[in-house]
Amino acid sequence: MERSVSEETPDTIPVRAVLPFLILTFGITWGVAGFYILFPDQAVRMFGAISGSHPLYFLATWSPAISGLVVVFAHAGWTGVRALVLRVRLWRISKGWLGFILVVLPLVYAAGSLLKGGPVLAPLPPEGAGPLAALMVLMLFLGPVEEFGWRGVLQPLLQRRMAPLWAGALIGAIWGTWHLPAFFLSGTVYATWNFLPFFVGNVVVAILVTPIFNQTRGSLFWPMMFHWQLIIPFWPDAQPWDTWILGAVAAVVVWWNRDTMLNRAGAVTRVLDVG
Repeated sequence: MERSVSEETPDTIPVRAVLPFLILTFGITWGVAGFYILFPDQAVRMFGAISGSHPLYFLATWSPAISGLVVVFAHAGWTGVRALVLRVRLWRISKGWLGFILVVLPLVYAAGSLLKGGPVLAPLPPEGAGPLAALMVLMLFLGPVEEFGWRGVLQPLLQRRMAPLWAGALIGAIWGTWHLPAFFLSGTVYATWNFLPFFVGNVVVAILVTPIFNQTRGSLFWPMMFHWQLIIPFWPDAQPWDTWILGAVAAVVVWWNRDTMLNRAGAVTRVLDVG
C-alpha cells in the first residue's frame, strides 16, 4: 500500500535525527509546563488557567508530532511530511492484534477496576453520556497524535540500532519522563496520580505497541487506536492494577513474539519508506 509514495520518497532521515527530535519534543512540553509550574501567577494572567482543553495543553501534548514533522521536513521536505502522514492509511492488521486492541485492553481496565473495588465502566456524569462521548472524541485529537513522533519517527530510527523490545522499552522510558512535569501541574489529571506506576505503565505500553507497529509494517493508525483505548473516558480508573496486569500481558506478548521482539530482522527501520 502507498508504494508510489515510498518509491517517490527515499528514506533520508538519519539516526542522528533522534537528538534534535528529543530536544524539540522536551523543549516544547517542558517549556510550557515549566512556565506554569515556576511562574503560575504570570502564566495564568497571560494565558489563563491550564486545563485539558487549553490550547497550550494541546501544544504540549502534540510536541512529539510537531517535532517529528519538523525533523522529517528538515531532511525530506513536504514530500517526506506527506509520506509520514499517509502512514495513517496503513490499516491492515491481523485478527489477533485487532482483538487485542478492541477487546483485551478494555478488559484490562475492567479487571483492574474490579480488583480495587471499582465499577466495570466509568460512572456517567449527571449530564449523561453526551459529555463523556464528546470527551472521548476530544481525546482522539490529544494523545493519539503523539504517535506521529513516537512511532512515526523515533521507533524506526531506534530499531536501526537495537532489537524492537529494547527500542520499545527505551521509548517508554523517554515517554514516561516526558510526562513528568504534568505531575506537578495543577489543573491536569496527572496531578492526582502516582508517577512510578505511570512510568512503569508507559514502558509496558510502549513494549506492547511495538509488535503491532512492526506487524502492520509501520502503520500509525493502529498505534493511534491503541493509544486512544488507553485514555477513553468510558473505561474506569484502574490504577495501579491496570499497570500490573498490562505488565503480565506484556511478558506473555514478548515471550510469544520473542523471535521478532529480540531480533531486528523484519523490524520497521524506515521513517518514510514503509508498506
